[in-house]
Amino acid sequence: MEVKEILRRSGLSQAELARRAGMPRSVVNAYVHGKREPGADALARLAAAGGLKLALTPRKPPVDADRASKILVQVLELAEALPFRPRPELGYPHLPDRVAKGGLAR
Repeated sequence: MEVKEILRRSGLSQAELARRAGMPRSVVNAYVHGKREPGADALARLAAAGGLKLALTPRKPPVDADRASKILVQVLELAEALPFRPRPELGYPHLPDRVAKGGLAR
């Protein structure tokens, strides 16, 4: 739960939520605008001040692993189908040669 969500659900102003949670309004404002991130204790205090309770729930992964693996297989198959032309020589000086000549500029 985010601080914005706590404010929305509680119907309180930032100032009132901060007062009830015992923290400066500027800190709550920083949480709301993403300038700071509340720790678990601060988030629990804000939720309690807004009349809410934090609960741990199982989190769904943001990406479906089965679907992602199928897409990855398709991408790899496409990459294998692309023509491969090995280059006989590098298009830039060999690094040890450049170092020996003092050619590395910073």
